[in-house]
Amino acid sequence: ALLLAFPAAYVIVRTGFGRNWLLPFVLNLRALPLIIFAIPLYMMFQVVGLLDTLFGLALIMCIINLPLTLALLSSTLRNIPEELDDAARIDGASTLSIILRIILPLSVAAIASSSVLGFVYAWNEFLFGLMLTTKSATPITVGASFFFSASGGGVKWGVASAVIILSLLPPLVVGLLFYRSIGSSLTGGAVKG
Repeated sequence: ALLLAFPAAYVIVRTGFGRNWLLPFVLNLRALPLIIFAIPLYMMFQVVGLLDTLFGLALIMCIINLPLTLALLSSTLRNIPEELDDAARIDGASTLSIILRIILPLSVAAIASSSVLGFVYAWNEFLFGLMLTTKSATPITVGASFFFSASGGGVKWGVASAVIILSLLPPLVVGLLFYRSIGSSLTGGAVKG
């Protein structure tokens, strides 16, 4: 999602293209309940052969995380003064050089926080993991739900609890490592000063 959202946010913020229609459209798409996309996505994935593949699940996570990532990055890029771009252009820098040497380093906190939030959301995804996978690409949330099945002798509470506790560790560790950048980027555009 970052590979799509960063260039899109740069274009939206710096050129104004799509500021009035593209950004609100993408954000409003995310406000829709995901269940309405379930059957069409299942049918498309069946036709294209992406059912029960990690690539298919990653593609869905990218699409789902794109609006949040785009919103975070565009908010961050809006706070970076355009005068920095102008000064770099006067010094002879190309647009790619401006992005790589100025914009990208100033956006590290937003990139880290959107990566962490995207990871946590993808890690906790249940609906599409249950619907689009069977065995080879089953996420841990779906695998943990199998321990709560009433068939086969009832619920195995000890094993289910252990799996759930272990599944909490990766997002917890990632969140603890990046908690400062998450807080600073989420509140970055809140106060002018």
